[in-house]
Amino acid sequence: MKASDTCSPPVALFTVVCRWISSGFGSGYASAAPGSCGSAAALLFFGLLWWFDIVSSPLHCAVLAAATTVVGLGAVHVCVSKSGEKDPRWIVIDEWAGVFVALIGMSAPVPLMALAAFVFFRVFDILKPGPVAWAERLPGALGIMLDDIVAGVLAGLCVQAIWSLWGSVLA
Repeated sequence: MKASDTCSPPVALFTVVCRWISSGFGSGYASAAPGSCGSAAALLFFGLLWWFDIVSSPLHCAVLAAATTVVGLGAVHVCVSKSGEKDPRWIVIDEWAGVFVALIGMSAPVPLMALAAFVFFRVFDILKPGPVAWAERLPGALGIMLDDIVAGVLAGLCVQAIWSLWGSVLA
């Protein structure tokens, strides 16, 4: 092995950090259903942020979703560039971003609506209807992240439709 074949410590640390972010802070390493586990971890994290009043408005949630998407794009790019895999199962930061997108329209912490956003998101992410499948075909990190963003948008629209019809009953 030549010295040029190894990563310098800062590069190795950067790669580990990117892998940790891409794995949804470890939630993607679940042996069964890593996408669902990552999505559930994102929902729990969102609940903690809401509980501590860190994310308390749709604008805060939009900023959280955007930041997760931007950081996720960079981290996923590093990971797939190094591994050569198209979309490794353990990468779930895209699910985190998609869940956050699905929750953007929630103006109040209604657990039933958050659960509905989670369920709709998983359905769209698994079935990949129309625009979700189109986004998934984009190359590299963009395709990995964007299909879940689109699934999150569709889930958020479904939640908003339910809320507009039955919000007073569900609150």
